[in-house]
Order: sequence, then C-alpha cells, then structure tokens
Amino acid sequence: MRLLLALLLAVPVTLPKYESIKSAARYATAEEYDAALKDTRFVITRVSYESDGLTVFAYLYAPAKPQGRLPVVVFNRGSWTWPEFAGEYLTTFHHLGRAGFVVIAPMIRGSGGAEGRDELGGADLDDLMNVTKVIAELPYADAKNVFMYGTSRGGMMTYQAIRDGFPMRAAATFGAFTDLAALTTPGSKFEKTALMVWPDFAEKKEAITTRRSAMQWADKLTVPLLILHGGADNELPPSQSLRLASRLQELGREYELVIRAGDNHVLTAWRNERDALAVEWFRRHMAP
Repeated sequence: MRLLLALLLAVPVTLPKYESIKSAARYATAEEYDAALKDTRFVITRVSYESDGLTVFAYLYAPAKPQGRLPVVVFNRGSWTWPEFAGEYLTTFHHLGRAGFVVIAPMIRGSGGAEGRDELGGADLDDLMNVTKVIAELPYADAKNVFMYGTSRGGMMTYQAIRDGFPMRAAATFGAFTDLAALTTPGSKFEKTALMVWPDFAEKKEAITTRRSAMQWADKLTVPLLILHGGADNELPPSQSLRLASRLQELGREYELVIRAGDNHVLTAWRNERDALAVEWFRRHMAP
C-alpha cells in the first residue's frame, strides 16, 4: 500500500534547459533534446520506493495515456552520485518510449536527495533489484517482458543484476567495465577513484573488485546479452567488453558484441543506432 501511494504521488520532473546540462553534446544535439522535451505523448516523473529500509527514487518515463500492458526497460545510468540525470538521458528515454517501452531508471541511494551512500555496486545493488516492486505496481507494465539497459557503471550493475537473478528476458550494455582489478592497478587513475569511493579499498581490494567484475563470474550471465563499446573509449578500454565476450563465447552463451571504431565512452556519434540496436535486441527476445 505504501509503495502504491508513492506511485500515485509521483512527482513531475522539471527538465533542465539543454545549455545547462554539463557535457550535453555527449548525449544529444540541442535539436534532439528539444524534440524529446516537447513530445507530449510522454511524461517523466520521479517515484519513491523502499530499499533496505531506505527511501530511494527512480525516474519513470511512460506514455501520458498508456494503453494496455507495455514492455519495460530498466535503465541503469553511469557514474557515481548524481543530483539529477533526467536531462542527460532524456533522449535515450525518448528513443525507448517511442519504440513502445516504459522506462524505469533507478537513481540509486545517495543520489537525488535519497538516503544512504552509493557504494558503486555494493549494497546499492539492492536499489536496482527492488525496482521489481515498482514494476509490479504499474498497471500498464508487462511484467513478463522486462529488459535491462546499462551504461558504464550501470552496465556493471546490469551484469550483477543478471548474476543475482533479476527477472529480465535480455539485457544490453554500452561502455561497461567487466574487470575492476585490471583497471585499478597501483598508480592508475582508477585506483585514485577507487580509494575515494571505497575508503577501505587497499584492505579489501579483492572482495571489492571480484563483486563488481563480471569476468570473475561470467558463467552466471545466463540471459541474452548485447554488448556495445566505443573503439576510442578513453575512459574504459574496449578490451573490457572484448574479454567478456570471449568468455561468453567459450561458455556458449547467447550474446552479440559490437565495437564501434572511433567512438567514445557513451557512443555519442552512434547514439541513435546504439539505442536502435538495443530496441531490436529487446524485441527479438520478447515473450508473446
């Protein structure tokens, strides 16, 4: 009842102006953003739900007048803590919405004013797993057709969600990391970030990296996976995705790998094709 009340009291999201979004051009052109902003067929709200006794938030992007049951994409954003990120990912939500999907994007504890601390793939994974509660309360959501789409850190959390049994039919990632130990070698820029995110990283490196590295438990990745990566990604090298794909090949898993030569971490130059490939992948694995 409390969750249903939270959904009924969903708060409309005021989207920022394009020019106020940091690195806006990484995500969309001003024209693309404006088109999504003005499309009155869809609404974006922020809903609250409980996770580990904390009140956390998620964006909900859905038709203004939903008809029937619609498939769902759980979108996992990148980076660590964010005050808001609806502006950065609005055009991706719009692509998915126009393709007939409802989008739920967990903000994760510590972001958007939520309680708790973001452990970047630790206890905060529960905030993703508990999104099933939100889906169950949406009268227009088709719980038989839930998919997951993650970028960067959100790709890592997508892999963890598969490992831990989140009920999804297929998943797609772009620019995700799969081997944290390889990224956090002594003196690397990632080691400095790790020490900020996990103050006890030096003492607990093996446990922290193993939990967040799909290469360590690739045999648990049992849903169809679409893996996308920019060939010129200077934030997370494409070798992270290449190595995981190689392991999935050895395991006989269903997957597809696309490395887009010359493109960056979020596949900016190929963003429309990126989302179109994800949509096609989800439709291919949809239950009747």
